Amino acid sequence: MDGDSLAAALAGFIAATLQAAVTARGGASLVVSGGSTPVPLFQALSREDIAWDKVIVTLADERWVDPAEPDSNENLVRLHLLRNRAAAARFVGLKTADATARQGEEACRQRLLAIPRPFDLLVLGMGSDGHTASLFPGAAELASAIDPDSGRLCQAVRPPAASHERMTMTLPALLAARRIILLVSGREKLTILEKALATAPRSAEVLNEMPVRHVLAGAGSPVTVYWAP
Repeated sequence: MDGDSLAAALAGFIAATLQAAVTARGGASLVVSGGSTPVPLFQALSREDIAWDKVIVTLADERWVDPAEPDSNENLVRLHLLRNRAAAARFVGLKTADATARQGEEACRQRLLAIPRPFDLLVLGMGSDGHTASLFPGAAELASAIDPDSGRLCQAVRPPAASHERMTMTLPALLAARRIILLVSGREKLTILEKALATAPRSAEVLNEMPVRHVLAGAGSPVTVYWAP
């Protein structure tokens, strides 16, 4: 399946899942990630004919930059997803007016608390280092961001080799989603995914080496992987 076919198929699945949630509960929530991989999906999904006015869209993580900047995940979502029919959806961003992500944690937490949980559908990506959302290997904040007993919904993070501070949903908040999709593309990412899936036993050290393993191993709901060359 090529990238366009994958995007169309996944958009149809997500749309059906969201519409079913609207029918069952009166509303739906969709959590998405940034990067170049989901852009074709966002564009296809934006044209799906569902009750978008009853859908809340938010982010798994965000760079602490102005939402108008190209590096902003919010900017990406507004450009490619919140258009066409999906323009009617309500968007909840993670970037606040606070100077640092650490200072913005409480305001971000309040925003997330206002979204009914569990989230109906979560779409994650994966980096070449095995990170997902902004759960980065080697980050000083990783331990608290994956702690199941922290009670946190979000966590400020400074990735070891990144230019921007970030805000990420914590692992417990992510894993609580009703459905989880891991979207990857390219041969390189397939090799990384195979490595993440292959290693056992799953000690804390092994899991933290590639944080995506925490999602693959610890989700309460099955994780569905979508991959295209």
